[in-house]
Amino acid sequence: MSQVHALSDDQVGQELRKMTAFIKQEALEKAREIEIKANEEFSIEKSKLVRQETDSIDAAHAKRLKQAAMSQQITRSTVANKTRLKVLAARQQLLDDIFTAASKRLDEGTKDTAKYRGRPQEPTPRGPIRPIRARGPDAIKDAESEYKSNTDKETKVTVDEDNALPEGSSGGLFIVGGQGKIEINNTFDQRLLLLQTSGLPAVRETLFGKNPNRKFYD
Repeated sequence: MSQVHALSDDQVGQELRKMTAFIKQEALEKAREIEIKANEEFSIEKSKLVRQETDSIDAAHAKRLKQAAMSQQITRSTVANKTRLKVLAARQQLLDDIFTAASKRLDEGTKDTAKYRGRPQEPTPRGPIRPIRARGPDAIKDAESEYKSNTDKETKVTVDEDNALPEGSSGGLFIVGGQGKIEINNTFDQRLLLLQTSGLPAVRETLFGKNPNRKFYD
């Protein structure tokens, strides 16, 4: 049988130092692995958080840009509408001034008897006319003569004194016939009103040019 020899104290110390160094080395390597893994997990988590925060900031920035763009568009549209309304108001004021000036010219024209009597009295009635509403000394005889010239018939025109045209009227005739069933408003104020309605598109085009947004014409 082989004989087992007991280790000396030095040998035991050497073995302990070897085991201690081995255990220490294993612990260092294990610690290193843990540190490396922890750093990797930290980097991954850090990148994830940075990416999330970046996406959140980008989304907030994009939202603010969109809101700013919408606000700018609303402001631009509001300014454009206000400007358009001001232009339309100025144009309408000009048109009103033109027809107001025309009305004043009519008033001035009635003061000139020769010009006033020379104004056309159309439409000439084709049937008997009885009362005529007029302002002041309108051309009654001229109307009778014109009626006879157009129809070869006599007619007697009477002035409706109870319903005369107002003093502010520019003149002309308001003819009533057919026992009151037929009325022809041939006053200059009415002619101007009709012109203001029918001739307004032509006046607008003359002053401001054609409307580029208009697609249909009568």
